[in-house]
Amino acid sequence: MACIAKRRERYVIDFYDTYGKRRWITMPKGTTKKKAMEKLREIEDQLRRGIYLPDKKIPNFKQVAKDWIEHKKPNLRHSTWSVYEGHTRNHFDDFNPIKINRITTAKVEKWISTRHNEGMNLATMKKILISMGQIMAYAVRHGYIDYNPIREAERPRGNGEIEGSKIRVLIPAEINAFLDTESDMRYRTLFMLAIFSGARQGENIKYIQTQLGHASPSITMDVYAHLMNSTNQVAASRLENTVLNFS
Repeated sequence: MACIAKRRERYVIDFYDTYGKRRWITMPKGTTKKKAMEKLREIEDQLRRGIYLPDKKIPNFKQVAKDWIEHKKPNLRHSTWSVYEGHTRNHFDDFNPIKINRITTAKVEKWISTRHNEGMNLATMKKILISMGQIMAYAVRHGYIDYNPIREAERPRGNGEIEGSKIRVLIPAEINAFLDTESDMRYRTLFMLAIFSGARQGENIKYIQTQLGHASPSITMDVYAHLMNSTNQVAASRLENTVLNFS
């Protein structure tokens, strides 16, 4: 049974942990009995829920984020992992030194308000919060905390789009003028494929096949695969430059 005693002008909390090991926590000098009792009730609550860990064994947010990102690495595409890694490296300085069990919904909402006041794009903020939510869920699974504070946090509203930012679709005459500027048939063919089939990076080859009217995906690959290796990066740059100059 947990109890409080005063020794050498300091309150000491005496209790047995989840594994039956006896522990003592000496409160800082000057701590009132009321504060010591609050700490005792906090420990008793953690013991009742089976989540008590000594402070020395509770990692800070930075360590949990590091463990999480390494855990995710084998199961993600490199591009996706790089986004998550960038989030942990660039956006969590406010949380990094804090013990993972000390991060509350209030702290999360304060972070959201601060980033919003600094002008962070809402779409970017939502993506970062998704990463943070996964980090906290990882902490729950490993017994560092028993709930995810991100779930209760009030999220930013809006889609983060910039007003007035619209894509202008080229009319047929402009498309023909654009294609006429390319003399190299390899790039011209690649541009025509992109324009008339709706092909995008990572697009399903079956979709492109149906758009082009080919009998099977293998025909599409036979016709266009040779354009998709060394030429696609150069072509993308040339397409970007040409469109920017044209518009």
